[in-house]
Amino acid sequence: MSRVRASKFRHVFGTEYKKEQCYDNVRITNSAFDSNFIKANSTFFAVQWQSAGGGNFAVVPYSAVGKLPAEFPVFSGHAGNIQDIDFHPFNDHIIASSSEDCYVKIWQIPQGGLTSTITEPLVTLSGHQKRCGVLNFHPSAANVLASTSADGNIKFWDIEAGSCNAEINDHPDMVQSFSWNYDGSLGATSCKDKKLRLVDPRASRSVVETEGHAGAKGSRIIWLGNKQRLLSVGFGKTSERQFSIWDPRSFSEPLQTANIDNSAGMLMPFYDEDSGVLFLAGKGDGNIRYYEMIDEAPFYYALSEFKTNAPQKGVAFIPKRACNIQKCEIARALKLAGNMVIPIEFTVPRKGDQFQEDIFPDTRSWEPCMSASEWFSGANTAPRFVSLRPGANNGPSAGAATSFSLSGPAARIADLEAENAALKARVAELERRLGGL
Repeated sequence: MSRVRASKFRHVFGTEYKKEQCYDNVRITNSAFDSNFIKANSTFFAVQWQSAGGGNFAVVPYSAVGKLPAEFPVFSGHAGNIQDIDFHPFNDHIIASSSEDCYVKIWQIPQGGLTSTITEPLVTLSGHQKRCGVLNFHPSAANVLASTSADGNIKFWDIEAGSCNAEINDHPDMVQSFSWNYDGSLGATSCKDKKLRLVDPRASRSVVETEGHAGAKGSRIIWLGNKQRLLSVGFGKTSERQFSIWDPRSFSEPLQTANIDNSAGMLMPFYDEDSGVLFLAGKGDGNIRYYEMIDEAPFYYALSEFKTNAPQKGVAFIPKRACNIQKCEIARALKLAGNMVIPIEFTVPRKGDQFQEDIFPDTRSWEPCMSASEWFSGANTAPRFVSLRPGANNGPSAGAATSFSLSGPAARIADLEAENAALKARVAELERRLGGL
């Protein structure tokens, strides 16, 4: 007699929001770079926007449900297509963008969102020699950003100072993904040369490398929270989609490899470290598969699959602290389908309105553990956590959401730009007065 494996997440199910609760008239870029095209934080989601010339992206507040205006304001300051975007993990009003023009730019999002197009960034980070690619903010240190470029270079920036303080140049080809480990002491990469690497940013080198997925198409890699394991997705020799689970302490062979299907679209992996649930969303698919990751062989169990007929171009997940805890929502995805962004809630069916402590452990806080200078100096600190219990101190303070200061060259550039804007405004005012004489 077979026994059903007990799991708190065995009956998790996904539900799409109704059409009137979705976001319509979203104009997604046709850029060929294999990004997710959408990112999300607790306040906004951002989409790489279609534009006639240069690179634009839009930042949309969650309150703007329905059809977006035809002339929706965007961030527009790159001379080439946007390649990736990433929100600051400790400041909902800061976002980074990378572009074909070889620049990474840092932008300030006004309170409530954009009311007009913004063309001047807070900071411009220059140094990449070929088009920029993946962006990924550090999970514990304030204002540390990793960026990749087409020549295999990875740079690590202190965005507050506007400086590149470390870089890795030992990848022979384009880096297709970069992921920080649990405390941000190490990184992992997948590369176009079909190899996976563990990297030490502050030592400016790769620590170990191994053969990844054999297929010719792209691959990605992520860390599985504090489990001391990694997961990669890619394609096998006969083009089947697959994922592999790795132990960083023995990186020569995967612990487990699972074939999924023969679809052509890249798999986009998302891991919820609070619940241990992995979500795999395929580009061009209408479905999202999810699995529970465990500590012993076979290291994963299939849970279920969310299915629709609408293919997705990209997917993002919002932070756990923005989910509806009272509804037992353990995750919420934002799906790019056609010209719409469709929220999908994943919930555990539970009766009653009491806080479900067993499925909602403490989650990552909105506050950093250390400064950029401390991290670049070699410090490692475990992330801070906050309770999700309603009524607990589980929201950012007024200063935490908006504070961002600049120092060094970036500060001088920002001061000059502010002075220039003030002078232009003064000239416009004098011209207006002269016109009235």
